[in-house]
Amino acid sequence: MRKVLMLIAVILGTSVMVNAQVAPAKSVPAKEVTTPKQAKTKAEKKEAKAEKKAAKKQAKAAKKQAKADAAKTKK
Repeated sequence: MRKVLMLIAVILGTSVMVNAQVAPAKSVPAKEVTTPKQAKTKAEKKEAKAEKKAAKKQAKAAKKQAKADAAKTKK
């Protein structure tokens, strides 16, 4: 009797494993949560533009100075 029960368990277990799904089911990818952008005020935009302009002007002046220094060292 014990051998018969073991045989049934083995057959059922094998049957379950054979019919088991090989590849996992496709899961729906989670949506990315985005935070809402905060609108900049006109004053902030103006300030950012002024800072950008100043940085550009400073870079241009530094480049000009480097060029002048290079010319001095050549002489």
